[in-house]
Amino acid sequence: MSVLPLVFTSGWASGINAYAVVLLLGVFGATGLTDEVPESLQRPDVLIAAGVLFACEAVADKIPYVDSVWDTVHTVIRPVSGAVVGALLAGQSGSLSDLAAGAVGGSTALASHAVKAGTRMAVNTSPEPFSNIVLSLAEDLGVGGIITFAMFYPEAAAIIAAVLLLLGLLILLFLVSRIRRFLRRRAQRREEKRLAGQVGPPPP
Repeated sequence: MSVLPLVFTSGWASGINAYAVVLLLGVFGATGLTDEVPESLQRPDVLIAAGVLFACEAVADKIPYVDSVWDTVHTVIRPVSGAVVGALLAGQSGSLSDLAAGAVGGSTALASHAVKAGTRMAVNTSPEPFSNIVLSLAEDLGVGGIITFAMFYPEAAAIIAAVLLLLGLLILLFLVSRIRRFLRRRAQRREEKRLAGQVGPPPP
């Protein structure tokens, strides 16, 4: 049960940036900062792959609309990553505790991913790109900070992650109406363009 706070925190962080979680945990384990990280996450090929994908996400996550496409692609990847990391942290014996850890990590990652994706959709309704960059940097720093904090104070980090998840869900509920209005306006513009194309240019 002692590993569950770290599983919960890593699950929350995986829903925001799964590659950063794998990279940080692997580095912490490889450098001997903690013995909670399994060797499979410390392998050089895993660290290199996580580093490359983290760099790709760092770029895509700061471009309006590209970030939403990236989030859509990762709707499955982030929860699966949270579940796998959670199961690995709990051990690879195949016991019920491993399955429970995978369920906690995966469900927490899915919830935080929904908050991230929904927030980005709302931010993309603004015409300027700076809010995307600021929000992306805040997410990256937040994931790095809370995973590092969890290495030393896992229970406190889990409480912080739970509070952030709850606040994110509340904010998402508040932003739902804005997202719906944006999607309706975009669908209306597409329909107007389609009708204009059917009418064609006026006769000479």
